Amino acid sequence: MAFFKQKQTVQVDFAHLPRHVAIIMDGNGRWAKKRGLPRTAGHAAGAENFRTIATYCKEIGLEYLTVYAFSTENWKRPEEEVSAIMGLLRKYLLEAIGRMERDRVKMHFFGDLSPLSEELRVLCMETEEISKRYEGCQVNICLNYGGRDEILRAARAFSQDCAEGKSDPNHLTEEQFSHYLFSAGVPDPDLVIRPSGEVRISNFLLWQSAYAEFYFTDVLWPDFSKEELHRALAAYQSRSRRFGGV
Repeated sequence: MAFFKQKQTVQVDFAHLPRHVAIIMDGNGRWAKKRGLPRTAGHAAGAENFRTIATYCKEIGLEYLTVYAFSTENWKRPEEEVSAIMGLLRKYLLEAIGRMERDRVKMHFFGDLSPLSEELRVLCMETEEISKRYEGCQVNICLNYGGRDEILRAARAFSQDCAEGKSDPNHLTEEQFSHYLFSAGVPDPDLVIRPSGEVRISNFLLWQSAYAEFYFTDVLWPDFSKEELHRALAAYQSRSRRFGGV
């Protein structure tokens, strides 16, 4: 006789959600390979799931969602794959601009956008400009982003301000330095989620995630459902955050 274990319903306290959840959207290529599909099909499925999860985060009242869409290291991938990812980004941004008045999800970009095509840069700026009219959930998309690159850029900017007499290197605080980061004005993530079975942060929000809680799952990103998000939120709510205290 076969016995089937039914998954328990996950209890989430939606009145006490973390302010900021960050997700490393990983596993698109492996998702496609398992199905005998090209990697580009996995990225398409992952992009669609991003839309689903981002919309749901807005519905449940999350204040900030940050996703790792394309890293500074991802340029090393085959040209065909990079081109497909950029094509998906263009498609998503065009659709997002058309739906923004309805969905009212704020969008912001972390990363160096200068290597992108002029069309993509314009679309990114347009979505950010439209977003200024909205309140509520802000979705930060990390694009051509790397945590170390971000810190180096911040250090150079601070150094330049010191050279121009705008800042004093002897009185630099963590709060002041954070204003030089791509995430200036955004609270640090409370919870960082990584699907796909990998147990590392891969150069993602290195400064900001110093006191974040981490949740790792074997589920590949295109299969990362609302229920899996519930498990991550429930795991977060079961932990005691002491920030170095007792």
